[in-house]
Amino acid sequence: MHAMPIAIIDYGMANLRSVQKAFEQVGAAAQIISKPEQIDRADKIVLPGVGAFADAVRTLREHQLVDSILNHINRGKPFLGICLGLQMLVDVSYEDGEHLGLGVIKGKCVRFDVDQRLGLKVPHMGWNQLEIRKPSPILRDLPAGCGVYFVHSYHVVPDDPSIIATTTDYGGDFVSSICRDNLLATQFHPEKSQKVGLQILANFAAM
Repeated sequence: MHAMPIAIIDYGMANLRSVQKAFEQVGAAAQIISKPEQIDRADKIVLPGVGAFADAVRTLREHQLVDSILNHINRGKPFLGICLGLQMLVDVSYEDGEHLGLGVIKGKCVRFDVDQRLGLKVPHMGWNQLEIRKPSPILRDLPAGCGVYFVHSYHVVPDDPSIIATTTDYGGDFVSSICRDNLLATQFHPEKSQKVGLQILANFAAM
């Protein structure tokens, strides 16, 4: 069977076509897939997601996709998580209770408290700037302070700060992307972030 260059995982909780179209715009073929054996054949995988953490993790498990995702990461192949696809990587989320994540990253996913403290709206929605904390393959050639598009009420707090690639200020700094070897993930949506987002996806495709 032929390997797929980029596979976007369909588990029913993201606008996959917009991610696929964004890759097409930068000349990268990306296939939407939904089976474990398709993940096994992919060179690079993208795990997007919107919606509730518990539903998303349960759906991944029900579709028997978790082992293939973990194997892909452990084999050192490029992985890109987007929004909920970042949040699911941590140990635990406190969205509507306490729910176990995939445990790829030690840490937790917590709700913004800025609505109580500062009167800022939650979800955090719209354009905001990236503060680059360390080099990451997907951030190559991006200007300092560039803007990207967010829609989220929760954010990750990793135990190991050395994996933080960018932070963003919303009533205080939160983690807006992480980078650990082949493991890359963004809290923002590159596919909605126009020129900057397309550069990020092109960088991932070139890994």
